[in-house]
Amino acid sequence: MNLKIIKKTRVYEDIVAQVKDLIADGKLRPGDQLPPERELSETFQVSRASVREAIRALESMGFLDTKQGEGTYIASSVETLLASLPSTLFHRRDFLLQVFEARKILEPAIAALAAERATPEEIAQLETILKEQARQITEGETGVEADTRFHSVLAEAAKNGVLLKLNDAIVDSLRETRERSLQTRGRPARSLAGHREILQAIQIGNPTRAKEAMRNHLEAIEHNVLKLQVEEQKERGGGAPAVVSVGADDDLSTKEA
Repeated sequence: MNLKIIKKTRVYEDIVAQVKDLIADGKLRPGDQLPPERELSETFQVSRASVREAIRALESMGFLDTKQGEGTYIASSVETLLASLPSTLFHRRDFLLQVFEARKILEPAIAALAAERATPEEIAQLETILKEQARQITEGETGVEADTRFHSVLAEAAKNGVLLKLNDAIVDSLRETRERSLQTRGRPARSLAGHREILQAIQIGNPTRAKEAMRNHLEAIEHNVLKLQVEEQKERGGGAPAVVSVGADDDLSTKEA
């Protein structure tokens, strides 16, 4: 493995990033065993405490599986699968369509469950997140951190561990796409408005309305991301991209322009 010496301040985060990069490059695969803690400490030239912190973080993200008395292994999980996909794949139109198709199946169901199961504390937390998102937007920021947090807390409020894992994996893999989308003029405010619609449905405990609000929110994001991708492709002087129909009937078919 080509491991590098750690130089930055937040040491464990750099270790996490390197392990994720090795998974993405295919140099670490599900089932592979990591070197012992002491060996990693010497290779990275960091303390064993930093190595332990990184391993705990990677375990909580679903990338590692520690077996008592045996060692630490790369996990066979959704997170590992998505991390192993080349980053260039997330810029391909056909792959983005599949990701949004998955999101439109998963996240409306999460919103509906949250409307049924969210506690007053979780609803208050969602309200606080949207206040923070509004503040960030008012100050000229994209609000991307609050945007990501809103979707994560919503998944937690659904109280389904499997859906939470799947949602976290997809949300994390789309971080770069979300940041680029929110840099589009007017998009941060529209994103906030969509979140408020979802939250209002959860506040009144209406799962049908929450599901519909989330679906509308995702379709608006999908339209923006695909439009942005066309514009970027034109700027790069690429060929004519496929024209994608994204309507109320959810026709995801493509045809050449």
